Amino acid sequence: MLQQNPQYNNGLKEWNSEDKSPCKWPGISCNTIANHVTAIDLSNKNIMGNLFHNFSGLPNLKYLNLSNNIMTGEFNFTKINTLEILDLSRNRFQGNLRSVFPCGNLMVLKLSSNNLSGSIDDASFDSCRNLRVLDLEENGFSGNLSFRFDRLLELSVSVNSLTGAIPSLVFVESCSLRSLDLSENLFVGQFPNEISNCKDLVMLNLSGNKFSGKIPAEIGSLLSLQSLLLSDNSFSREIPVSLMEMTNLSLLDLSKNGFGGEVQEIFGRLHRVKYLFLSGNSYTGGLISSGIHNLQNVYELDLSDNNFSGPLPLQISEMSNLKMLVLAKNQFTGNIPHEYGNLSGLQALDLSFNKLSGSIPPSFGKLRSILWLMLANNSLTGEIRVELGNCSSLLWLNLANNQISGAIPSEIFKIGSNAMAELALLNRTDQTTYTFGQCAILERWIPSPDAPLGSISFYALRRCRIKRRNLLLERYPLFSASKSMFGYIQLRGNKLSGELKISMSQNLGMLLYLDDNDLYGEVPPEIGLLPLLALNVSKNAFSGEIPKEIGMLGRLRSLDLSCNNFSGEFPRSMSNLTELTWFNISYNPYISGRVPSTGQLATFSQSSFLGNPLLELPSWMEDENRISPSMPRKDEGKEEGILERFLFAFVVSYPVFFVLSFLACLFLGNEKISALKSKKKLRRRRM
Repeated sequence: MLQQNPQYNNGLKEWNSEDKSPCKWPGISCNTIANHVTAIDLSNKNIMGNLFHNFSGLPNLKYLNLSNNIMTGEFNFTKINTLEILDLSRNRFQGNLRSVFPCGNLMVLKLSSNNLSGSIDDASFDSCRNLRVLDLEENGFSGNLSFRFDRLLELSVSVNSLTGAIPSLVFVESCSLRSLDLSENLFVGQFPNEISNCKDLVMLNLSGNKFSGKIPAEIGSLLSLQSLLLSDNSFSREIPVSLMEMTNLSLLDLSKNGFGGEVQEIFGRLHRVKYLFLSGNSYTGGLISSGIHNLQNVYELDLSDNNFSGPLPLQISEMSNLKMLVLAKNQFTGNIPHEYGNLSGLQALDLSFNKLSGSIPPSFGKLRSILWLMLANNSLTGEIRVELGNCSSLLWLNLANNQISGAIPSEIFKIGSNAMAELALLNRTDQTTYTFGQCAILERWIPSPDAPLGSISFYALRRCRIKRRNLLLERYPLFSASKSMFGYIQLRGNKLSGELKISMSQNLGMLLYLDDNDLYGEVPPEIGLLPLLALNVSKNAFSGEIPKEIGMLGRLRSLDLSCNNFSGEFPRSMSNLTELTWFNISYNPYISGRVPSTGQLATFSQSSFLGNPLLELPSWMEDENRISPSMPRKDEGKEEGILERFLFAFVVSYPVFFVLSFLACLFLGNEKISALKSKKKLRRRRM
């Protein structure tokens, strides 16, 4: 029988086995004459366990949807000849397709995201005369693609292990396809010119294969085509002029095909294209000569991961309809043009991983629609502009690994206060197919995985295809438990200094990374007012007591206070942090008191508390693994007074711990920690 995951509530609990008829049960539909079950929809019910196979007792069943559950085992529906729609996608079914589904009346078959295997040649789809939609995405299927497309409207076999060349005979003259997705397989050779027989084709996705040779010029005759995805192949750099005839072409992705030299001029003449992705090639120039900057209809332009050099092209600021501009991972130099601040509709700007210098333009304060601003890994200097506080839609700010100095404006903590309107616009985009390149961008934007915490906006994550989305969720489990918005402030690896001042923030989750800077003074108690999910202030020169208000951050999942100069008692309020999955307070030699022996903090190992000679750890932690050889091993059969232990630790062990703490933080990459004493003197002079 069908089982439920006890961790969740679902509609099956409302099924009453004592009812004479199941027609009133949630998810069950019956005909009005004989009360025969005709449809079962149990999608998204968190049902687990083996599939119940006695569906032959439902002779009038036409619709069966069990998608998005946790069902296992092999399935067999050969005895249900009335089925018209069968959706088993996103489960854990196993087995192959040989004679396991009813073919006679079946119109829609969706089996994506399971553990099915075997050769698709074993399934005789040619005999399924009524089949119109076939989705086998993300399984373990092998073999060749051999059946004809004379009746199918939609076919997806992406993310499998299909091999060989695509035979031209599959594209018969009566080809009925509207959507064809062959992406992320092992197909080789030149793609057949006979694709031109599929006159009604709207989407063609060949990404992530080993296709080579010329892009068929016959594709230009597909006047209904809206999305053409050819990324991550080995197509020749000759782009068919016939693409100019495609009046409905909206999305063109030719990323990662090994194109070099100048950007082909043909791209500057595709004036109807809205989404243009040329990332991951080896272009060295041609941004202006190609005329791409004249494409006024382009919403999203991705030229990242190429070999462009010289100044950022000023002319791009004339592309008034741009929503996303990605020029990351190139060799651009010089200042960021202040004219980029005139792109009033821009929602995402990524200039990271270049060689840019100068300061952040104050004109960026005019980017009122911006959601993601990524300037990391450059050589930017100057201060963080106060004007960025005017970007009320800004959710993700990444300035990591630059040379930015000065204090952190308190206005920065107000970002994202008015993001819902822009997110709603993003969610209503007319783009229905999303690309390999876009998901690579999202992976680069995700917070660093140096702690087991990460997040990304639900509205952005939905743009990724199934396999890549699942990989992201496995890597960053925080998001899988919530679809809330997250603000992200990443300022690590700069030269920021001064005391930390915080203003009230919006009511959304926030990831705050301030590590590896020159910040000093006390962490303000207002830190407890931020809706933090992650806080990293390690490798700075913070001092004073750890604010007890941190214990108010009930949603906090990651906390790193290591390599600072905190002092005073270990806050008891930290016992309230029941959601922590990452914690580090190491190398703060002035912290004293006792770490709780129960609760969430007691689940962390000694590596979270190294270099703190005055801090008493729970008894179950073995003392021989502590950082200092000078600390005596605690004798469990012999009691010592608190004062005696304190004096011994302070007089005998503290100098050793102090030195080792500095050395350890230096080893971890903190080149500034050895200057703690000089920073103290500097603070005294400023006072």
